[in-house]
Amino acid sequence: MDAANVILVLVICTALAFDFTNGFHDTANAMAASISTGALKPKAAVALAAILNLVGAFLSVEVALTVSNAVVKLQDKSGAPIPATLVDDGNKLLLVVLCGLIGGIVWNLFTWLLGLPSSSSHALLGGLTGAAAAGFGLSGVKWTGDGTKLDGVVGKVLIPSFISPVIAMAVAFVGCWVVHRVTRSVMDKLAERYFRWGQIGSASLVSLAHGTNDAQKTMGVMTLALIASGHWTDTHSVPLWVKVSAASAIALGTYLGGWRIIRTLGKGLVDITPRQGEVCLS
Repeated sequence: MDAANVILVLVICTALAFDFTNGFHDTANAMAASISTGALKPKAAVALAAILNLVGAFLSVEVALTVSNAVVKLQDKSGAPIPATLVDDGNKLLLVVLCGLIGGIVWNLFTWLLGLPSSSSHALLGGLTGAAAAGFGLSGVKWTGDGTKLDGVVGKVLIPSFISPVIAMAVAFVGCWVVHRVTRSVMDKLAERYFRWGQIGSASLVSLAHGTNDAQKTMGVMTLALIASGHWTDTHSVPLWVKVSAASAIALGTYLGGWRIIRTLGKGLVDITPRQGEVCLS
């Protein structure tokens, strides 16, 4: 086995390790509120999240294509799918991907140990951006798109990372206020039971979306590595075995759970009532 294939195998294994840490790191995103309010028992919540993460990973490949195409420049101005500079130095691109993955894993483990609910997505994409800039220079990073729209790192990583918390806070505030106003006069044990069922449905959808979004990050990285090594040339699709392995890794990581972060989100920030749990998941 030559050096390129050895590095490729190392990148694939590291990508699946990142996917695994992503699973146990981000279980809390979907299930902390439901566990905190008693809507779901911890083991049942984690098992449900794992199954839906697995299913969600097969629903789309759009996020995977963003990861494989939006950070490192894989197309030149003529539209060629792989620039000659990267073809001639595929090993360097593989090392860039490997370093980006290691950066994401280190951040996931660090924040998991501290019980911090951080974004695995931005950790990975930040790692890839930094590694690409170090390996190919700032010009090797796809900062924007073709000049007619925001794309690349700016449009698909930086801007969403700033506006998504603001939008989520505003929607959750308004939604929670409306729910409290509407249900204030009828809130009793029966109503709380209905809200708990609503939380189960909402948490299930969040887990499904998590699989659709986060498992695809690893699919994108693995596809990028395959492109760099010359084992894959299609920048608009993902190999089936990549989908299966990434979906399985994140599901396994989710099943093992991230109890430190669940405790932080469920009780460390605010005591969540059934009504609040329903709104924050929705």
